[in-house]
Amino acid sequence: MTDEACPMPTPPTPQEAQAVSRILSARRIAVVGVSAKPDRPSHYVAKYLQSNGYEVLPVNPTLTEVLGVKCHNSLAEIAGQFDVVDIFRRSDACPEVVREAIAAGAKGVWLQSGIISDESRKLASDAGIDYVEDRCMMVSHMHR
Repeated sequence: MTDEACPMPTPPTPQEAQAVSRILSARRIAVVGVSAKPDRPSHYVAKYLQSNGYEVLPVNPTLTEVLGVKCHNSLAEIAGQFDVVDIFRRSDACPEVVREAIAAGAKGVWLQSGIISDESRKLASDAGIDYVEDRCMMVSHMHR
């Protein structure tokens, strides 16, 4: 399932390909901005990840549950370590989420298709964690 929100990926740079590979090897993924609406990319990407063996940790302060899993108000609310944060938020909201991800000890951050943030990229780079932007995690997983 792809659409304008999850287009076919362009070939990654070698450095980005390594980050994509490491992130897709993670098992616990916090999905920030997840929706309860099945037609929204944040919902069907999270559902795809969940159906492919990932532990999806939904984060959206307006919901109590998504995909049969308790929805968290923030990354700080998630019990235990998680590996990656997949972000479905506007570009201007991403740096704060990346700061929270770094503070929580995430090893990588993924900004979905259409989301680009120079500040987020710098924050991740300075923290030494993997960073991918403007790509769909679902589509990248399908094509690995």
